[in-house]
Amino acid sequence: MAKEVRSKMVEGAVQLLARHGLQGTSFSELLELTGTPRGSVYHHFPGGKEQLVAAAVDLAGDRAIELLADKTGASPEEITAYFLGLWRTILTRSHFEAGCAVLAVTVATDSGELLNHAAAVFRAWRQRLGELFEAGGLGRRDAARFAATLIASSEGAVVLSRAEQDMEPFELVAGHLLEQVRRMRAAAE
Repeated sequence: MAKEVRSKMVEGAVQLLARHGLQGTSFSELLELTGTPRGSVYHHFPGGKEQLVAAAVDLAGDRAIELLADKTGASPEEITAYFLGLWRTILTRSHFEAGCAVLAVTVATDSGELLNHAAAVFRAWRQRLGELFEAGGLGRRDAARFAATLIASSEGAVVLSRAEQDMEPFELVAGHLLEQVRRMRAAAE
């Protein structure tokens, strides 16, 4: 039961970070969202908000890696379209209210520990996408470069679409990324 409460709180923190950012995520909001008692905060997160946010960043990172698990052997175009589709879904289902919890923490924290957690997540995403792109036929250097480009570009596209409350910026970037990966794959063949 205690493990379930902690998991529920971390999941709630991921949601709040994605919607409200680091400063907009408070224990009060978390308790309201998850319906957990106030004592749970101090029991499960004696290190305070930083400990909770670190766990949320780790969960968001792990979740993305898990979503990519079944893409081994897929073409770089399929992987790219899938990754972009995840962000498209987040934007549309949330009506432009949610973005990336990891990015939200990265741009708002002064904590070296939280930056380390975010950096580890982004490195893991780049590594996994690079492996998938390489397995799909891109050279190692191109795979690594495109993995970083895909993450950075899609994160930026999400930010633009949230700000403009419109899918157009996201779709412009997505279209360009898909064209780029098609050209890279054709050049690799």
